[in-house]
Amino acid sequence: MSHNHIIESMSQTDFYPHCPEKVELVQTHISYVFIAGDFVYKVKKPVNFGFLDFTTLEKREFYCEEELRLNKRLAPSIYLDVVPIVQDDLGRLSPGGDGKTVEYAVRMKKLPLDKMLKILLAKGQADAKIMDAVAGKIARFHAAAQTGGAIDEMGSTKTIRRNHEENFTEIEKYIDVTIPAYQYQFIKEYVERFLAVNKHLLEKRVAEHKIRECHGDLHLEHICIADEIIIFDCIEFNERFRFSDVAAEVAFLTMDLDYNGYFSQAEDFALSYLKYSGDTDMHALLNFYRCYYAYVRGKVISFRLDQKEIPAALRAEIKQTALKYFDLAYAYAAHLERPVLILTAGLIGSGKSYQARHLAGRLGADVIRTDVLRKELLRIAPAEKHHESFGQGIYASDISRKTYEKAIDLAAEIIEQGKPVIIDASFKNRSDRKGAVDLAQRLHVPFYVIECTCPDDLVKIRLKKRMLDNDNSSDGRWEILQEQKKQYEEISEIPEGFYFKVDTSGNPEIARQNIIRTIKMAELQIRK
Repeated sequence: MSHNHIIESMSQTDFYPHCPEKVELVQTHISYVFIAGDFVYKVKKPVNFGFLDFTTLEKREFYCEEELRLNKRLAPSIYLDVVPIVQDDLGRLSPGGDGKTVEYAVRMKKLPLDKMLKILLAKGQADAKIMDAVAGKIARFHAAAQTGGAIDEMGSTKTIRRNHEENFTEIEKYIDVTIPAYQYQFIKEYVERFLAVNKHLLEKRVAEHKIRECHGDLHLEHICIADEIIIFDCIEFNERFRFSDVAAEVAFLTMDLDYNGYFSQAEDFALSYLKYSGDTDMHALLNFYRCYYAYVRGKVISFRLDQKEIPAALRAEIKQTALKYFDLAYAYAAHLERPVLILTAGLIGSGKSYQARHLAGRLGADVIRTDVLRKELLRIAPAEKHHESFGQGIYASDISRKTYEKAIDLAAEIIEQGKPVIIDASFKNRSDRKGAVDLAQRLHVPFYVIECTCPDDLVKIRLKKRMLDNDNSSDGRWEILQEQKKQYEEISEIPEGFYFKVDTSGNPEIARQNIIRTIKMAELQIRK
C-alpha cells in the first residue's frame, strides 16, 4: 500500500467516522499527523534513521502500541487507542472495520494550542505556581517509573562516557563552523574530569534507583497546562533515549527554558522538583546533564548543514542556532559549582568591570562593584557624577576603607550561600587585597586576582566615552589617573596560578578563556 494513498485518504473529512469540518496534515521527520476536528491521528513514516526503524508494518504497529502505553503514563486522557487503517475489497480505506490492515495510527484527543506551556511563557502567564505544578507531576511520575536491569545500565559511567564520546566524534567536522575550537576542547576536558571526579556519585545514583524509564524528550512544546497538566509525545522508538537519570530529565527541561530565556522559571522548576523529590544529590549533576543536552541539540542542528539543497539564508540561520546551543553547553560546563573569591585589580579605565561582567556570566558568579557600593553606602544614586580630586570627597581614604570592608562583608555572605563572587575594584593597595585574602583563607575557598592593564592612549578614549555615559557609576577620569598610578602597589604577593594579568587593549577573550579553564578545572581537581 502506497503511503501517498494513505495520506490522500486520511486528508479527506469523510475518512473519519466523526466527520470533522476539515483535516489538517502536519509532518515531522518521522510522522504524519492528521488533525481532524477534536481528534488527532498519528501515522509513522516508513523510515530508518539508525536510532529508529519504522520500515515494516509490524514495527510500526509495535511502536504505535509503545507510544500509547508510554504516553498514558503522563497523558492518560489524551492518548486513546491504536487504530488499524483498513482497506476493503474496493480499495477504500477506513479507520477500523473489515478488510486488510495496511497501516496503524495512534488516536489522540486534540490539545488546546493556547494552553501550551511555550505559549503561556511567551505571554508571561507561566508563573512559579505553574512551574511548581509541573515539577510536582514530573516528580511523582519519576517516583513511579520503571527502574532496574537494563534501565540501570544507562546510568553507568561507561555508558555516559560512550554517549559523550559519540557526541565529540560526530561533531569534529563542525569545529569552527558551529562550535568554536576552544569550546569543543573545554567541554571535552570538562566531561572527562567530571566523570572521573564524580564516579562514586554516579554509582550511587544507580544504586539508589535514580535511573528510570523517563519521558526522554521533555521540552516546552510537549507540556500543556489545561484543566490538568498534560505531558505528551515521549520517546517510544529508542530505549536508550528514554532510560536516564531523573536528574537528566530535569536538566533537559531547564536547559530548554534557559535557551528560550526563561531563567527564573527554570530555577523555579528545579527548586520545586527538589522539594517534591527530596533528591539532594541532583544539584551536583544538573549542569553536567544540561551541558550534554545543549550539546546534543547543537549537534543535531549542525547535521542539517549536510543537506546541500538548503538555501544560504536558512543555512546561516541553522548555523547561528547551533552556535547558540553550543555556547549554552559551554556556559554550563564553565559554571562553578562551589564558591570562589575573585578580585579584579587595575587602574582607572583598564577594563576591570567589563572583564568582571563577562567572567561572571560564564562562571555563574555574583559581582560586587565598589563603584556602585560606595555610592549606596553614601545614599547617592549610582549614576550621579562626583568629579572629586584624587582621594577627596566620596573618594577620601576613610570612605574607601569602609567601601572595601563592606565589599568583603558582602562577599562573605555570598560565599556562605555557596556561590562564587567577583569583587570588581581597583585593589590598588596590598592592605585592601589582604582583607580579601584573609576572607578566602577563613572561609576555605579558592582565591584569584585578575589584574587588567591597558595603554594610556586607549584608556584616555575609554574615559572620554565614559563621561558621556549617564548610566555609568564610575567617576574615573583621565586627570586623576597619574595620581592613582603613584599609589598603585604592585601585585607580587599572589602565588602563580592564582594571579592573571590581562591586557585589555587587544582581544582579551583568549585570556578570559584561559582564566575560565584554570578556575573550572581547579574546581574539579578540588572535588576529586
